Parts: sequence; C-alpha cells; structure tokens
Amino acid sequence: MNPRQSASSSVPEPAATSLDGGDGDGGNDASSRATPRLSPARRVCAVAAAGCVAVLVPLLGTELVVDESYEIRLPGDGATALLRAVLLAALCVQVGELAGVRLARRVRGTSAALPRGWSKRAAWVGAAAAVGQLLLVAGSGSPLAGLSGPALVDAYATRPGLLALLEANAFLLAALCAASRRPGWAGVPLAAVVFGEALRAHPETDTPVVGVALTLVHLTSTALWAGGLLYVLRTRWCWRQEVAAGPELLLRYARPAALLFAAITVTGVCSTLRRLPLAETFSTAYGRVLLAKLVLVLVVSGLALAARRRLRREVTLPGAATGPARAEVAALAAVVVVSAVLTAVPLPPAP
Repeated sequence: MNPRQSASSSVPEPAATSLDGGDGDGGNDASSRATPRLSPARRVCAVAAAGCVAVLVPLLGTELVVDESYEIRLPGDGATALLRAVLLAALCVQVGELAGVRLARRVRGTSAALPRGWSKRAAWVGAAAAVGQLLLVAGSGSPLAGLSGPALVDAYATRPGLLALLEANAFLLAALCAASRRPGWAGVPLAAVVFGEALRAHPETDTPVVGVALTLVHLTSTALWAGGLLYVLRTRWCWRQEVAAGPELLLRYARPAALLFAAITVTGVCSTLRRLPLAETFSTAYGRVLLAKLVLVLVVSGLALAARRRLRREVTLPGAATGPARAEVAALAAVVVVSAVLTAVPLPPAP
C-alpha cells in the first residue's frame, strides 16, 4: 500500500458543528444536507414575497369573501384586518419570547448566549397597530378622519375605542417592562392585551363570559405556540455550535406544545359551534374564512408531527427537525393572518 494513501486514510473526518446548516466548511456535513441554505438573493426574494402576501391577504381578503357572500361590508375592513394581523403578530413575538427565555434557561450544559430580544420593537409595533385601530374607530373606517379631536373623544365612548386604547397603553407598558431589568413583568400588560381582544371578539349579551373565556385560552395558547416556536428556532441558530443543547431545547418546547395544540383545538371547536350555524358554513364570509383557517391548522399539525418524529434522528443527523419546524412557523404566521381576516368579516347570525 502507498504510504501516502495510508496516512491520508488515517486522518479523521471533521465533525459537524452546525445544527442549522451553519457557517459550513464546504457544505458536506450532515446538518448542511439536512437543512440546505438559500443564497442571499433568494432569501431576500422569499422574505419580500412573504411580506407582500402578508399585507395583501388582509387588505384584499375581506373584500373577496364578503363580496362573494353578498353581505354588508364593515367600514375599513381591509385596514382593520391588516392592523389586527400586525397586533396579533406583535403579541405572539412577545409572549413567545417570555416563554422561550424560560425554556432556554432550563437547558444545561451550554454557554452560548441567547438571541437578541425582539420584545421592545414588537411592543412598539403593537402599540402603533392599536393606535391605528383607534383612529379607524374614530373615523368610521377612515384613519385620516379619526385624527380630529372631537372624533377621538367620541371614539373613547365606544366599546371598540376603549379596547383599542387599552391595548395601546398595554403595549406601551410592555415596551417599558422589556427595556427594564425585569422584562418578565411584561407578561402583565400582555395579559391585558389578550383580555382586551377577548372582550372585543365577544360583544354578545347572552353568554359573554363563556365566549371571553374560550378566546382567552385560544389566543394565549396560539401566542405561546407560534411565538414560542419562533424564539426556539432563533435560539437554536445561536446555539448551532452546541451539539446537544439545540435538540434538547426543541424537545422541551415540543412537550408543552402538544397541550397547547389540544387547547387550541378544543376552544376553537367550541367557539365555532357557538357562533356559526353549520348550514351557513359555505354561504357566509365568516364560514369560508374559518374553513381556510381550519385547513391551515391541519397543515400546521402535520408539520408539527413531522418535526417531532425527526427529533429522534437528531443524534445521527443534526438539524433534521429544523426544516419542518421552520415550515411550521411559516404556516402559523399564515394562521395569524387568516385569523385577523376572520375578525374583520361580518359575524353570522346567532344559531
């Protein structure tokens, strides 16, 4: 045997050091094969396309489904849906970060730092969205008309105006808490935002307590699931040099996520049975948007199951569960957008 060949064959192969396709040494490791990275140009195009879809669906979705059902459109329904989507996204980011930080701190054996927080920026974005909703209420669907003083005073006397003001102040308090030495205190004003959204979604007079309770559990579970997964994936990218910490963090998230999914399913079914007659599922805008949301939730559940199954392969193939988990985050973002459209369409008559 050639001495040079025997010497080269005895040199060990470099170990994979990235969980997400990392900075790579040629892209030949296991993680690079599991989660291939896009080029910067394609990544920018993908983000731009996703942003356009996230804006156009709330703006045009309400008009499309309402016109097809020949129902009376609400004033400023497209702008309302867009602002609600921004508000719900800001809420998910903040709630998920609060829960994700606690999960990450329970992981032992890692010295890597946590990702940079997004809570302060998300809180300011949520406050701006709440103020925009207040202006829509004051201007009867026109934000420019709501800038006048008398219109704002009149808006404060209405239920939607008071709730929008409550949510704007709660987001401002959350931003102050996130910037303080006790960022965990932001959970208190964020709970006020969830409560305000629950009250806004159930202006009924028969059994409002039941509807508010269902929405509280549904919205809280959704924010923890979507926002928590986003923060876990961001943390895992920061810990890509830690071989064991990333899979452990994702596993710690997967356990309570199953309970969150069960809570979302039960409360969603109960709320649907309370508000939507089965005979009007396809004939009303509310029913069609709800069906679209149901399809997206089924897609999310399938991606979640795929990610949980691939967690077992993390030992031999690092980053195996990252791809389905990222797709799950994208599908959850679509659920948030469709949920915002659902809040802006006319409510069906009580069953």
